[in-house]
Amino acid sequence: MKTSLALARLHYRSDSVCQCMKRFIDAVDRTQELLFPERLDDYVGEDNPVRVVDLFVDSLDLGQLGFDAVHRGAGGRPAYHPSVLLKIYIYGYLNRVQSSRRLEREAQRNIELIWLTGRQAPDFKTIADFRKDNGAAIRKACSRFLALCRGMKLFSNDMVAIDGSKFKAVNSRDRNFTDHKVKARLQQLEESVGRYLAELDRADRDPDLVPEVRVAHLKEKLAKVREQMTQMEAMGKRIEKAPGHQVSLTDPDARSMVSSGRGTGIVGYNVQAAVDAKHHLIVAHEVTNIGNDRAQLTAMAQQARAALGVDELTVLADRGYFNGQEILECERAGIVPLVPKPLTSNSKAEGRFDKRDFAYIAERDVFICPAGREAKRRFTSVEKGMTLNKYWSSDCPRCPMKSDCTTSAYRRVARWEHEHVLDAMQKRLDAFPEAAVVRRRTVEHVFGTLKAWLGTTPLLTKTLPRVSTEISLAVLAYNLKRVIKIIGAQPLMRAMAA
Repeated sequence: MKTSLALARLHYRSDSVCQCMKRFIDAVDRTQELLFPERLDDYVGEDNPVRVVDLFVDSLDLGQLGFDAVHRGAGGRPAYHPSVLLKIYIYGYLNRVQSSRRLEREAQRNIELIWLTGRQAPDFKTIADFRKDNGAAIRKACSRFLALCRGMKLFSNDMVAIDGSKFKAVNSRDRNFTDHKVKARLQQLEESVGRYLAELDRADRDPDLVPEVRVAHLKEKLAKVREQMTQMEAMGKRIEKAPGHQVSLTDPDARSMVSSGRGTGIVGYNVQAAVDAKHHLIVAHEVTNIGNDRAQLTAMAQQARAALGVDELTVLADRGYFNGQEILECERAGIVPLVPKPLTSNSKAEGRFDKRDFAYIAERDVFICPAGREAKRRFTSVEKGMTLNKYWSSDCPRCPMKSDCTTSAYRRVARWEHEHVLDAMQKRLDAFPEAAVVRRRTVEHVFGTLKAWLGTTPLLTKTLPRVSTEISLAVLAYNLKRVIKIIGAQPLMRAMAA
């Protein structure tokens, strides 16, 4: 009787489950035999980006680009062809999978990657060594795609925006040392020594106040602190001889840099990019470990012009690139820079007239001050490699507006010998008031996209050459995805096959 009742209840529950399941999509029985497509190619759609990657790599002359393994001799264990490994990496950066260990797993289970590699599944060491050993060739492959884009007339050919962004390196802040950090740390250690010695003195005066266990612990901590002080002093001497007066223990090329947030900074690299104003494609990029952009304008502008294959080019950049010598070099090279001048006048901040309130008259080589007086050229000096002419008026001591102009006896105005180049650039900026808006919408979202793809730890490699390779792969993936978005996968593949 009990058995019959249990079966009836089980049958009722089974019917109830079946009634509920009718409202949902049925799952496939795992034990059911299935007839999969006969060809692996049937799993990959005609517009799948993986087909673009396959065709692009197959169209490259890998031996000419510098992939030495292409000419590998006979004998020994068979190796993976460089095209297979390059396809794996481009696919990985297209799909936010940069780690060699993760790529190893994806090559074994991801149907798109299985199709792309022809069911080849290299181990993570082989994948990682390929990126490490073929940096220059990978960067040339990135340039080949830019040449393809140029042939398809995807560039504006007349304007690019340049900007830089800081990318976090493998090196943590605790393993990066500067002179300031070492001095601050030594001061902390000295204060700790003072506290420990004071407590030991108290124990000597009255042993009952400090237990013996505590005394032993204090002596142990005191020895460790003194050892750390010795290490910090040795690090200080090492910093004096180091490039940039910094030492990074994990990644020797990484540098401590100030980021955009006030009072914040990272240990990493400064990635420069020149972005085309038409379709926002990255036409040139460079990785440096210099924390500012002041010396990067000319080099990036010339790389962008070479990539676009044009003679004349307008370059937009922010105030961080303002450097008289760099702007002059651009002008001499036939490149038109548009860089706003930083507003860093101490006089203006203190409520007095700044240099912009003095009008320069080129015909007479004089300045007209806010009081209407002439400031004549008095002498010439050379400061930081720049020839500067100094001007002031003889009427300064008797001027009724002197308190609004200077706290010194005379208000001196300096003018660089090539400042007419900066004046001409300012006139162009005044005639193009939306320059800052165009620059922001052209280049800033590119760095946001790259950082979103690369994740919270964007860089996985160490040293400047390997980081440059890593950024080149990210740039190639970005440009590939961008072109697919603009014209579609099929037209891009037809252009590659042409």
